[in-house]
Amino acid sequence: MLLTYYAWIKSVKTGSILWSAFTALAYFYMVSSWGGYVFLINLIPMHVFVLMVTGRFSHRIYVAYSTVYCIGTILSMQISFVGFQPVQTSEHMMALGVFGLCQILGGINYMRTKIIGDDFQTLLQFIIYLIGGVVIAFGTLLTITGKIAPWTGRFYTLLDPSYAKNHIPIIASVSEHQPTSWSSFYFDLHIQVFLFPVGLYFCFSKLTDANIFVILYGVTSIYFAGVMVRLMLVLAPVMCILSGIGASSMLSTYMTQYLESSSKVPEKKLKKNESSKSMKSEIATAFVTMLTFMLISYVFHCTWVTSEAYSSPSIVLSARSHDGSQVIFDDFREAYYWLRMNTAEDARVMSWWDYGYQITAMANRTILVDNNTWNNTHISRVGQAMSSGEDEAYEIMRELDVDYVLVIFGGVVGYSSDDINKFLWMVRIGGSTEKGRHIKESDYYSPSGEFRVDKEGSKKLKNSLMYKMCYYRFGQVFSEGGKPAGYDRVRNAEIG
Repeated sequence: MLLTYYAWIKSVKTGSILWSAFTALAYFYMVSSWGGYVFLINLIPMHVFVLMVTGRFSHRIYVAYSTVYCIGTILSMQISFVGFQPVQTSEHMMALGVFGLCQILGGINYMRTKIIGDDFQTLLQFIIYLIGGVVIAFGTLLTITGKIAPWTGRFYTLLDPSYAKNHIPIIASVSEHQPTSWSSFYFDLHIQVFLFPVGLYFCFSKLTDANIFVILYGVTSIYFAGVMVRLMLVLAPVMCILSGIGASSMLSTYMTQYLESSSKVPEKKLKKNESSKSMKSEIATAFVTMLTFMLISYVFHCTWVTSEAYSSPSIVLSARSHDGSQVIFDDFREAYYWLRMNTAEDARVMSWWDYGYQITAMANRTILVDNNTWNNTHISRVGQAMSSGEDEAYEIMRELDVDYVLVIFGGVVGYSSDDINKFLWMVRIGGSTEKGRHIKESDYYSPSGEFRVDKEGSKKLKNSLMYKMCYYRFGQVFSEGGKPAGYDRVRNAEIG
C-alpha cells in the first residue's frame, strides 16, 4: 500500500510514464494480497478530482492517472477473485468517472489552444451538457439492469455504521468490524494522536500536490478507522507520516531559536536583546526536552504493546494470576488435537464460524462454516441450529450431515470470548434469512429485558442447543472458591 502511494506521488511530481507504470505494478501487488485495495483505487481518484477542483490539474496529472488507471485496471482484472469488478461494481465507479473527467479536461485544454472567443464557450457548454446527460442516462440504465452491482454491505457500513447491525448482522458480528474506542486509538498510536493534527496543520500551511494527497489520506483513513477497528491498519502509516511531519517541523523551529540564542552576538546588541533571547532559549530548551521525552516514551510504549498485546497467538492464551505469574491456556490446541486423534477422517464438525480455519488447519476435519463469512445463508443455518431446541436442531444437523458439534465455554476458567457471549449474534444471524424468520431475539431475553443465563433466563434460551451443551451438569461443578456450585465466572451468575 505504501509503495503504491510513494510511486503515485512520484508520478504526480514528475509526470513520468515509468513511475506511473511502477505505481500500477505496486497496485496490482496490493490487489493480489488484500481486499482493502478498494481504498487505494478510491483515494487516488479522489486526489485527482480535488486537484481538478482546486485548479491544479496539469499534463503531469493527466499522464500519471491515465497510465495508472489503464495498466492497473487491466492487471487487477487478472486476479480471479476480482475479475470484472473494476468495471461492474459501484466501489470502482469513482475511478472510472475520474478517468473519464481526465479525458474530457484533456480534450478541453487541447481545444482551447485551437478555438478562441465565444465559439469555445459555446462548444464547451454543449460538450458538458451532452456528456453529462449521456453518462447519467447510461449509468442509470446499467444500474437498473444490474450490469453495475450496488455497493457491498461492508461498504455501506463504512458510510452508515448502523447499516450492518440492522440489515446484515453477520458483518456486525465480526469483532474487527466494531467501531474503534478512544482507548484503542491511544493504546495503538500513543503520542501520534496529538502529533497527527499538528502534521495536518503544517501540510495545510504549505499546500502542494503531494501534501494534498497526504491530507486526503489522513482525513479519510481516520474516519474509516473510527468506523471499523480493523482499518487501524490503514490509519497507522499516515499517522506515522503526519506525526513525523509535525515533530520535524516543530523541532526545526525551536532548534533554530535555540541555536540563534546560543550564538555569539556583539556586546551592544547583547544588552538590548539579552532578556528576550534568554526567554526564547528557555522555551526552546523546554520544548525540545519535552518532545524528546515523549518520543522516547513512545518507543518504550510500542515495545510493550508489541510484546504484550500483539505477540501472543490466538490459539494459546495467557493471563496473569494474583501473584503476577503467567498462566497458559492451551485448551484450544488440545481440543483440536483430540478431534484429530479421536474422530474419523471424513467427520464433519459443526461449530460457529470463528473456529472454522483453526479446525481445518489443526484438526484436519471438514467444517460447515469458516471465517470466510461470504456465505451468509449457510452461517445462518448453523445459527438456527444453535438457537433452536434439541429436536429442531437435530433435524437441521441431519440436513447438514453433521457428525460432531463443537462449542467453546469459558464459564469455568473465566474466558469471556466463549459461545454464550456470542449467542445473541447466532440468534440475529439465524433469524436474518427466510428459514429462520421464526427466530426472534426478544424471545431470548428475560421478562425484564435482560440476557440472563441463571434461573431468571428465558425458557427459549434454556431449551436451546447451545445452552444445554454449555451448561450440561454444570450445577455440579465448583469453579471458584467461596462461590456455590454451578457459578459462571464470566456472567457472574449461578446456574441451578
